[in-house]
Amino acid sequence: MAVSGRTGVRVVVVGDRGTGKSSLISTAATETFTESVQPVLPPTRLPADFYPDRVPVTIIDTSSSLEHRAKLAEELKRADAVVLTYSCDNTNISRPITFWLHELRRLEVRAPVIVVGCKLDLRDERQRMSLEQVMSPIMQQFREIETCIECSAASQIQVPDVFYYAQKAVLHPTAPLFDQETQTLKPRCIRALKRIFILCDRDMDGALSDIELNEFQIQCFNAPLQPAEIVGVKRVVQEKLPDGVNHLGLTLSGFLFLHALFIEKGRLETTWTVLRKFGYDDAIKLSGNSLPVPAKLAPDQSVELTSESLEFLKRVFNLFDIDNDGALRHDDLDDLFSTAPESPWQEAPYNDAAERTAMGALTFNGFLSEWALMTLLDPAISLANLIYIGYAGDPSSALRVTRRRSFDRKKQQTERSVFQCAVFGPKNAGKSALLTSFLGRPFSANYTSTVDERYATNGINELQGKRKILILREVPEDRSKKFLSNKQSLAACDAVIFVYDSSDELSWRRATELLVQVARLGEETGFGVPCLLVAAKFDLDPFPMAAQESAKVCEEMGIESPIPVSVKSGDLNNLFSRILRAAEHPHISIPETETGRKHKQYRQLVNNSFMFFSSGLPLQLSDWLLIVPMLRGRVPPLRVKLYQAFFSAKQEEAKL
Repeated sequence: MAVSGRTGVRVVVVGDRGTGKSSLISTAATETFTESVQPVLPPTRLPADFYPDRVPVTIIDTSSSLEHRAKLAEELKRADAVVLTYSCDNTNISRPITFWLHELRRLEVRAPVIVVGCKLDLRDERQRMSLEQVMSPIMQQFREIETCIECSAASQIQVPDVFYYAQKAVLHPTAPLFDQETQTLKPRCIRALKRIFILCDRDMDGALSDIELNEFQIQCFNAPLQPAEIVGVKRVVQEKLPDGVNHLGLTLSGFLFLHALFIEKGRLETTWTVLRKFGYDDAIKLSGNSLPVPAKLAPDQSVELTSESLEFLKRVFNLFDIDNDGALRHDDLDDLFSTAPESPWQEAPYNDAAERTAMGALTFNGFLSEWALMTLLDPAISLANLIYIGYAGDPSSALRVTRRRSFDRKKQQTERSVFQCAVFGPKNAGKSALLTSFLGRPFSANYTSTVDERYATNGINELQGKRKILILREVPEDRSKKFLSNKQSLAACDAVIFVYDSSDELSWRRATELLVQVARLGEETGFGVPCLLVAAKFDLDPFPMAAQESAKVCEEMGIESPIPVSVKSGDLNNLFSRILRAAEHPHISIPETETGRKHKQYRQLVNNSFMFFSSGLPLQLSDWLLIVPMLRGRVPPLRVKLYQAFFSAKQEEAKL
């Protein structure tokens, strides 16, 4: 595979009529100038060995006429880079350049632009304005311009350089690395180079010794540095940045300075080579090839951290908990993730999902809970961040895939350490208050309706001394329909709770409607899940007949009675441990609708009939006359019970 994983670069050439687009392309490909070329050339290919990076370039010529604008727009959308031409004999070159740059923005072309002055041999030597004077204000306005160059096809001046710079802008782009306005390395580039520096600083003394510099050079460029070259490098750094070198070697600031210097001098390929040797892609993130994320084979599997990665995270927490107070402040977390592209927990769903101290510091329990949540929701991001912060073990041993929840139900036990519980309920039922209390935060009477899904994650200690992670996923009422329209949505759930305002009958009825919908979806998809009803706001007077109605619904659906809680008074009735207990016993508390119960009975009857055949005792015609109506759903429940008794007698007869 070629540089940056690319197998080719597609360059589209645009510009006014008569600016020399076709002559430029023809001369670059043939290395000869022809006076007469056709108006628009077919696609022209420069082979892989044309430039040092050994990536072929395909050049697309275009027409500027109005009748070909649709074709032009189509080609620009497929461009990796754009060469924008103007004629050097034009006395007002800024007008056509800015016209085309505005047109590229209108078409939402995101490719880098190389501005090329053609017909350099025809420029009036009396013209006083230099290229830099003309282009400097334009480049300030249009940051998509990668570079500017002047050439002459007739005199064969700098023609190959045009497409070299176009290829280079794609393979070694400036934008991800360097801020042209401030003339500094961009934050993500600094973070990646800091990680590389730490990895190469094998003795961890904060500087790269001559030996470490040489090892770095060999790893990245397959060639050692001569002693004189090392001395020269350090001298250049020390002259410009005194603290870039100390008695131990090249410091981090010196290492960063060197890369900024390479980029300023146009040697972007040097920094990109280093980044790609350490697994980074064009976005300066670890590429997918270096992230062996274990694959889930079924939707009811999930991904968890292994014991090896958990031990690593414990060591990392202790390392950055400098004051040993059992919590990481914002500055500590910024320092911890300073070698990652960005801190992964600054935005939803992670920024308010875990336990924190009154001062906003993340506790150890919250730290591990955040990692569990990130691993559950996005295993690739979790694995990448483990590697960013220094996980040195085999990446394939950092995560594990759990076995299927359907298999856990059959075994009537689970081996999971992380459990996800969906939280349903009508508006103003108390769902958000439950999640807030789960994180150990005080009750607030201020009500704000939740618009987007929200997560809360925390550890729960079991009687055996083991600690499990419970993740609550709040599903706003307005989003419940979308959630339940996905046939695989319940596959990711270990439990579901339905929260309702125990003083509001309408809230109760809406919660039971949601319960029935979830039960029905579980029966249709085979992803049935333990369910609990939660009677929130129990400090208020219950609505009339609340006890009788709830008892009836729970008996009909085969689940336990509603759990009364009051977040306001702090009486949670051991709710979260009870949710965890239900999730750990996936075969219990799965609700059944009447239809689902009938289907279950019919399946049992069919299984019984096959058992009779396998036992060598065939059914009589009269026996089949009993079974067929039941399979078609035409037998009253009382008669079904009689038939079940009949088949039980048949089984006993078969045993004898």
